[in-house]
Order: sequence, then C-alpha cells, then structure tokens
Amino acid sequence: MPLRSVLLACAAALGPALAVPAFAETVTLEAKDGVKIYGDFQRAEGRSRATILLFHMAGSNRSEYAPLAPILNKAGFSTLAIDQRSGGNLWGTVNQTAAKARGGAAFADALPDLEAAIAYGSMQHSGPIAVWGSSYSSALVFVAAARHPEVKALLAFSPAEYIEGYSIEKAATKLTIPVFIISAPDSDEISSADALTKAVPAHRAVQYIPKHGVHGSATLRMDRDPQGATENWKHVLAFLDSTFPGT
Repeated sequence: MPLRSVLLACAAALGPALAVPAFAETVTLEAKDGVKIYGDFQRAEGRSRATILLFHMAGSNRSEYAPLAPILNKAGFSTLAIDQRSGGNLWGTVNQTAAKARGGAAFADALPDLEAAIAYGSMQHSGPIAVWGSSYSSALVFVAAARHPEVKALLAFSPAEYIEGYSIEKAATKLTIPVFIISAPDSDEISSADALTKAVPAHRAVQYIPKHGVHGSATLRMDRDPQGATENWKHVLAFLDSTFPGT
C-alpha cells in the first residue's frame, strides 16, 4: 500500500479506540523455561510483507499496541503483541503473563518471552521477522536480534542501557540488519539513542529525533502524543517501506 494511503488510514485510526480489534487472534506461547506467554496475533491486510513482534514497556502489556497494530496491519504487516513477564496493568488491562507467572520479574527475565515470540513469528510464514521494542524492551530486542539471525529488522523506541547483566551497545555491534531508533526529544534519551546508533556497524542504523514525542512506543499513540504521533508514524512507516518494500 502506498505510504500516503497508509498515512491517511493512520490519521483515522489514531483515535481513542483502545480495545483489541475483533480480528486479533489470542495466542498462548511457551517460553523455554515453561512460562506461558499471552499475546494477540493479527494478520496483515493482503499479502504480508513481514511479521512485526511488538514488545511493551515497563509496567505495561500488549494493549500498548491496541491502537497501533491495526495501522501496521493495514500497511501490510502481520503483528504479534505479547504480555511479557516483566510488566503490569497500564492501559486498564491486566498483563496476563505477569499475573500468572510466579514471583516478580526483572527486565532481563523477559528475554525468553521475546525468544518465544520470535519462534512463533517464524512459524507463521508471514514474511521475515522484525522486532519492535518500547523502553526496556527496546534494549532487550538488541540482545534478542543479536542471538537470532531470523530477525531481519529492528525498531527501538527509547532504548538505553536498561538491562542488568547485558551491554546493549555490545549487542548492537553484532547486528547486520536495518535498525530504526527513535527517542523522546529529551537530552538523556537522545544521547543513549545516539550511542546505540553509532554502535551498529556499517551505518545500518537510522536515528530519528522527533520534534514532539514521548517515551517508548506511546510516541505513536494519539492519546499520549497528540502533537507528534502522526509525524512520528511517517518516519516509522518510511523505514518499514524501505526495509520491506511492497509489491
């Protein structure tokens, strides 16, 4: 679908609707340590250009992407949004994975959840895999992508060195895939994003600093970023179009 048409659909879709669309398929995955991961899989409209795996921020859940996934679906991308075990009940929605997992979970503990999503996405035969992280998960996707060659693109919303026991910059140096990095227009976030952009070899990373933006993937939500959401979507969709061209 042409970028202009998607942007018009984007503007219409960035309204207040927060509920999971009726065409979302609720799925249950199992991480390698046996934890059950709950998610929503939504197929692209028409032929799928890629499957984008959507990972949420701290204290959050898959409803972070309820108004965002349909825009990606309309643009030709299948999506899987999961509840990670490190999360909570933002957006008025219970994080099912966190609620049913035993004990608290650190950010690093969610890595098996991301890997389970990569395995599931690979089995759907809906095009190559892209990972998309928000806040802490925008750091964790660098680690996951460095481990999994089946990941063909990475989008990071407000990444930084959030993960104890891991160097996200070191993981970035191992990547050979296109990378899109966006931060809020905050000096600390911009600095962290810049360091990771420079760490990705061969100038494969694109850094976008929005005029108006907020932390994490919420920068694309009209209810959280009414001044910047539509403009920020333009840059995200342009990256996806260049990485996974439509037919």
